[in-house]
Amino acid sequence: MRNSLLKDPDFLETLGLITPLPSTFQERIEKELQAQYFKKKHLLLRAGETARKIYFIQKGFIRSYFIDTHGKEHTSWFMGKGQLIISNYSFLTQEPSYEYIEVLQDSKLQSLNWHQLNAYYAEFKEGNLLGRIISQNQYLRSEESAFMLRNSSISERYSLLKEKYPDIDQLTTQNHIASFLGISRETLSRLRRIKTKLCHETQKSTI
Repeated sequence: MRNSLLKDPDFLETLGLITPLPSTFQERIEKELQAQYFKKKHLLLRAGETARKIYFIQKGFIRSYFIDTHGKEHTSWFMGKGQLIISNYSFLTQEPSYEYIEVLQDSKLQSLNWHQLNAYYAEFKEGNLLGRIISQNQYLRSEESAFMLRNSSISERYSLLKEKYPDIDQLTTQNHIASFLGISRETLSRLRRIKTKLCHETQKSTI
């Protein structure tokens, strides 16, 4: 097992937190795990391409988006340090993707490909458990995002996003944030002004 005191989170160690892995499995993953650096604005996946890899973010910030029939971008999700990136439909079906995955900050990623993961499922009993839990977590992420958009107010959605990624204003653009929330940039600007004002008033009242 790799040194647990590594500064950056590690894919192998994260998998080991899901279920204990035998040494042979750990050695296999460590041998096949690929580390790569990507610059800001790099596209890990384009619509029409097939997702061949699952990524783990050691450093950086990533988003997924799709383009509608009018040519407008819609941000689907954001992912940061210590999280997994996967284009669910394309990776699981090995069919062309409808979404783009874009690097928003210079990033260090670790990856495994579809063939490697399927070999783990066949050769290690722990591989099936890992695959199931990863799939469950990705499904829950999609459900949480869909539920938030359907059932939360704009203000609540923005608060939840800021709670999850407190420094998101420095990690991506206001256009991307507005797109994720399903509002215009002007509406987002008004919302930020209101929340800033409320925060200042709350601070004054506690003095």
